[in-house]
Amino acid sequence: MSNVLNRSLAIGAAAIVFAALAYGGVSAEEKKKAAEPKPAACKTMTAEADCTARTDCSWVQASVDKKTGKEKRKAYCRTKPKSSKKT
Repeated sequence: MSNVLNRSLAIGAAAIVFAALAYGGVSAEEKKKAAEPKPAACKTMTAEADCTARTDCSWVQASVDKKTGKEKRKAYCRTKPKSSKKT
């Protein structure tokens, strides 16, 4: 009787482990499919055309000293501020 009980417990435990592994494998595959690459952050863009093509980014022109004609600050792309709705 004890031998039959041990075998049934072992088979049950093996079935539970197998089911857990199978379920974990499916959820990992679903996560990989669901993960899409995010678009590049606005601050990483160096071309004006790329920056202005997106609606959530704005291009800031370079700051040039009028007297010397030298560039004080390079042009860059930044994220537009989020509009807050006030009620």
